[in-house]
Amino acid sequence: MKQHLLGDFKEGQIFVVSAPAGTGKTTLVSMLVEEFPEIVQTVSFTTRPPRPGEIQDVHYHFVSEEEFEKSIKSGEFLEYVKLYGYYYGTSLKWLIEKKNSGKHVVLVIDTQGAKQLMQKISGTFIFILPPSVAQLKERLLLRGTEKLNIVEARLAIVNQELEAASLYDYQVVNDDVEIAYEVLRSIFIAEAHKNRSKTELMSKSLS
Repeated sequence: MKQHLLGDFKEGQIFVVSAPAGTGKTTLVSMLVEEFPEIVQTVSFTTRPPRPGEIQDVHYHFVSEEEFEKSIKSGEFLEYVKLYGYYYGTSLKWLIEKKNSGKHVVLVIDTQGAKQLMQKISGTFIFILPPSVAQLKERLLLRGTEKLNIVEARLAIVNQELEAASLYDYQVVNDDVEIAYEVLRSIFIAEAHKNRSKTELMSKSLS
């Protein structure tokens, strides 16, 4: 059920969520978008082929490598990375439009892209942690959505990704999805209102 707990904003805020593959970040962010109409998730552009069940322009904007590299040259991406041989990127124009319309924008991106954004934008950065590396590896192997060589490549950089968690504003452990969601939800509500109060105070001081 949609709720308006975040209120109306003249300008939205940016939230960045990262985690190793298989940690449940996509599920948690989908729960936020489902509950709050003020929150929208970016749909990344990618050159990788769709997985079973993925829909064009819903889960990703699937494009050719030639199209993606043309967009890089024209400066259309806020951030982009190349992972496991495929490009991933976030549309700058779309993000600005949503933010200026009062929507809170959530980017679900890897640590490489997040590190780029930490140098470029003001936002709230959240890292989703697995209960343990062993459980994470088990989840990746069992979900069966990718070829074994891709799974092995993801597993090879897990420790590197987990080390990046300390760079984020918040770390949320996803041992139980309902508990993790309540923690994530409280972060969004607190940050939205905290930053809104700062903006209103600044506006009053200038009036």
